[in-house]
Amino acid sequence: MMDRTWLVFTDLDGTLLDASTYSCEEARPALRALDRRGIPLILSSSKTRAEIEDLRRSLGNRQPFISENGGAVFVPQGTFSPPVPRTVERDGYLVLELGLPYAALRAFMAEVRSERPERIRGFGDMSDAEVARLCGFSLERARRARQREYDEPLLAADIETLSRLRQRAETSGLRLVRGGRFHHLTGPNDKGLAVRRLRELYVRDRGPVRIVGLGDSPNDLPLLRESDVPVLVQKPDGSYETGIDLPGLVLAPGPGPAGWREAVLRLLGPGALPPA
Repeated sequence: MMDRTWLVFTDLDGTLLDASTYSCEEARPALRALDRRGIPLILSSSKTRAEIEDLRRSLGNRQPFISENGGAVFVPQGTFSPPVPRTVERDGYLVLELGLPYAALRAFMAEVRSERPERIRGFGDMSDAEVARLCGFSLERARRARQREYDEPLLAADIETLSRLRQRAETSGLRLVRGGRFHHLTGPNDKGLAVRRLRELYVRDRGPVRIVGLGDSPNDLPLLRESDVPVLVQKPDGSYETGIDLPGLVLAPGPGPAGWREAVLRLLGPGALPPA
């Protein structure tokens, strides 16, 4: 059974949030159970800080969070008693920046798009209205989704274009990873690195901890690898992402927030997990 020495890291879209409606209502019983046990829930997503802050407000969540595929870790000031090294103070957070600035990613995109601009389009090439249409967002949600700092979601015309883009990105020291709806251009960061850094802060402040990690897509694999108990959530069609085969992998018995709920409630049950 999970106790206060456990941390829960979770992806959002397609995991805690429904892939179509972006609702987490089906997960509420498990969210309340984590809150009653005092187990920190740490949101880790390709979403921007503005998007995650909006969700945190609706959940009453005050824990640190990971934005834009591990581009940065945002730690609310006062979370840890010792000073947090290698951070910058910003808007009430201590920010551990692991990714490259968005301007550097856009410069790479501009170079690539100068050859055949119709083949690749990133969020920086789209309007709020186009992002809203592609994602099923309101204009306000689309505006928050375009407030990128460390990660560029993009669409490519075909597999060949993606392959060439991946090769060029790797040559330039960048990464191209697949999420739920988009591929993401990032720096040398990923969710796994962010989880490691945040775990170190918890251990330094509170002693040994163990991690449950939940995700559904390839960009969640680094997070799952860093978890003591990795949980793979079903896709909306009931399938699981292929190529994710980790020791002790738990398969959530359902898609999105319904599967998330059942997996978390089972792990919270008596005898499910040893104390950390």
